[in-house]
Amino acid sequence: MKLYKFPQAPLEKAIAKRMLTLAPQYREWFASRWAQKPYKKAFIGNKAMPLITLLAKGKTWDDETFNNELAAWDVKFYEAEIEVLRPIVEGDGLLQLMQKNMPPERAQALIDKLDRNRHE
Repeated sequence: MKLYKFPQAPLEKAIAKRMLTLAPQYREWFASRWAQKPYKKAFIGNKAMPLITLLAKGKTWDDETFNNELAAWDVKFYEAEIEVLRPIVEGDGLLQLMQKNMPPERAQALIDKLDRNRHE
């Protein structure tokens, strides 16, 4: 997937803001990993930025392209990561414009992907 050129700083700020509202068990788990540079880089590059790309470009892609890109995004999510990423899809905080005009069925497909691809 060719990633959307979304600035990393606002994404990191949105994630940091979301961490403050996480349930304690998720906040502790996520914050300890987020403080590690390799995890932070991998989380942004493999999970958060592809999600932003699917949100930004998914509004204008045809169904086949959207479904192919969604299927190609082959990652597993920990429960705390889902709690951080779900509000991005749902229109929370700084990234609200990303969801504007997103077809509801595509937003739901992204949420379903987060829920389906969990680490066991």
